[in-house]
Amino acid sequence: MKACLRPIPHSWAVAGLTLLLAAGISATAVAQQGQPAPQDVPDAATVTGPQGFIPEPAWLERAAVFADRHLSGGGRRDGFYLSTKSPIQGSGWISLGPGYRHSYKNDSVFIDGSAGISIRGYTVGQAQLEFPTLLRSRLTVGTMYRWQDFRSIKSYGAGPDTLETDASTYHLQSQNIVGYGTVHLMRWLHLNTNLGWIDPEVQSVAGNEPRFVHTETSLVADTRDFPNHPTRGGLVRVSAARFNDRGDGLNSFTRYESEAAGFLPLAHARVIVALRGWLVTSAVNAGHTVPGYLQPTLGGGHSLRSYTDFRFRDDNMLVANAELRVALMTHLDAVVFADAGNVAPVWRGLDLDKQSYGGGLRFHTRRATILRADVANGREGWRAMFSLSESLSLTRTERRTAPFPFVP
Repeated sequence: MKACLRPIPHSWAVAGLTLLLAAGISATAVAQQGQPAPQDVPDAATVTGPQGFIPEPAWLERAAVFADRHLSGGGRRDGFYLSTKSPIQGSGWISLGPGYRHSYKNDSVFIDGSAGISIRGYTVGQAQLEFPTLLRSRLTVGTMYRWQDFRSIKSYGAGPDTLETDASTYHLQSQNIVGYGTVHLMRWLHLNTNLGWIDPEVQSVAGNEPRFVHTETSLVADTRDFPNHPTRGGLVRVSAARFNDRGDGLNSFTRYESEAAGFLPLAHARVIVALRGWLVTSAVNAGHTVPGYLQPTLGGGHSLRSYTDFRFRDDNMLVANAELRVALMTHLDAVVFADAGNVAPVWRGLDLDKQSYGGGLRFHTRRATILRADVANGREGWRAMFSLSESLSLTRTERRTAPFPFVP
């Protein structure tokens, strides 16, 4: 009796190759370095990066020095600071608000609090207490509270075949509190776990929204030199999260994620090849559903750049990204990129049918992307975007509270 082997779909082959290449770059960095480059380095060394192909004017260099000292967030300096990160994708390209952080007892206790409002009126406030050096810095434990009020989040309905004309909006308020712990197995390898509680209030959605108890465990191998502007190394992350509906239980589900990103320097780091692959699947019992605001989404500046924010959503998601970054000047890169991905109600239905192509410019210091401008084209036309963050943003390795709503 002959075995019948089904051919692997082309889209899965491409996505698998992207994941393998990105993971391979990360593994190579581990073998060569054993640990990532230190991030808390003096300002002069931090601002200086690989020399570009074009001489840099003095005013741009001075702007990079100012941005590194006041905007890049390196080194977690004590005291008041200006928070500029947008609360979520779709809230507008900039958010402003005050923040204060301080370390006590030889950095064994850390507190941080901040608030901000974006140009679209999205507001957020959070407070954090952390003990980062337990067991001789092998263990970090802490707690974080986050309150957020997001106006007019776009939704186009579930599935890969929705239309732009299907757009609607909803208003999400939520409280999110979590206790977390991280075991530092090696300098570049971390085991994370957390337990939290989420209390949402959603307007323009029928019925009462359930409260959730949220748990998550993840294993992260990270050899990137600078997470907010990586030029070498990579990241591999696997995670499992459980959302338990504390009402009737009909919105309980489990989410699994696999992600790999790699950054390969060429030509003395004047050229960077960046790859990222990301798979999200949901395990849902019969008769249960995943609330729309917790379904994985695609579209926007961190996934499919020619599509609007939150353009596609469903229980499962796959995306692959590739970038070629060329240092025009020391602090200014030109970039060309390609994105591909899709969503589906079952993971076997995933493909890379939605695609984007484009280019842009990046103004950065050595350790952080300060301003990003991209133009992308796809089936729904051209789209221009501005952002203050890294394009292949991997903030999931840094966040403590649950992603609410799910944001690429």
